[in-house]
Amino acid sequence: MAPSGIHHITAVAGDAQRNYRFYAQLLGLRLVKKTVNFDDPTVYHLYYGDESGQPGTILTFFPWEELQSGQPDRGQAVAVSFLVPTESKAFWTDYLRKHNINFGSTFERFGKEIIGLQDPDGLHLELVFDPKADTLDGWSGGPVPAEHAIRGIHGVTLAEKSYQQTGRLLEEDLGFTLTNQLDSRYLYEAEGDFGAVVEIIDQFEPNGRSGRGTVHHVAFRAEDENHQQSIRRRLAEKGYYLTEVKDRGYFKSVYFHEPGGVLFEIATDPPGFTKDEALDALGTELKLPGWLEEQRHRIEAELKELTS
Repeated sequence: MAPSGIHHITAVAGDAQRNYRFYAQLLGLRLVKKTVNFDDPTVYHLYYGDESGQPGTILTFFPWEELQSGQPDRGQAVAVSFLVPTESKAFWTDYLRKHNINFGSTFERFGKEIIGLQDPDGLHLELVFDPKADTLDGWSGGPVPAEHAIRGIHGVTLAEKSYQQTGRLLEEDLGFTLTNQLDSRYLYEAEGDFGAVVEIIDQFEPNGRSGRGTVHHVAFRAEDENHQQSIRRRLAEKGYYLTEVKDRGYFKSVYFHEPGGVLFEIATDPPGFTKDEALDALGTELKLPGWLEEQRHRIEAELKELTS
């Protein structure tokens, strides 16, 4: 079977140093790639994930410091959830409190315990204590002990005016199955360890506003370029407008808007993040595509260095 599920999620941040400190030095994700936004090379593109940056573990950010704060609402992804071992609830409540990170009371949804919190820019995050995480290894090189470390992306929550069309897209073309419903929330699940959950909240009325603290797009997995083209052709036949294939260095991408307005991407699993850095050196150097190398000196001068 071809892989299914979320490949990565990309969000918008403000200050790059603050973003790095929160995700790498507090939550304990690994910075697996430090590059730039290919469409705006004056801005970082930071990739966080597990030890090797496996598809389904990646949360990425464009830190646009001058951008206004966003308002997550209808037509947007309104929450990103992480996969955490079931026996780690006490650790995380103590850890978040110790580091003065505000979080809500533990609650249950679709049979799993969850802690909700926000990042420094207001992006809503969830730690989902899922038995699936108990069978997966955590990264031992970060500030969080490996047995309690975040394993990867659990899923994403979309806010929609009507769930049906987006749900049909997930089921017919992206490898998900509707497995549960709780009031106006619909649960779609895919096979795989990471990024296997999309929840849709139905009947959202107000429209959201993009900006700091909001999700920019959600990328779904394609096994390779042939699989990507197969998905692309199928979606085009159904009337979706898709971009041409874009080379993002560590994967190939095509983009389109799902029926509710959220920007979706189809991203290939290969070549991955060890393409230009050894596993033990991921995220240590600023990596630029070949066509930007001649501008390296200027780009490095404009970017603020990330410090530990």
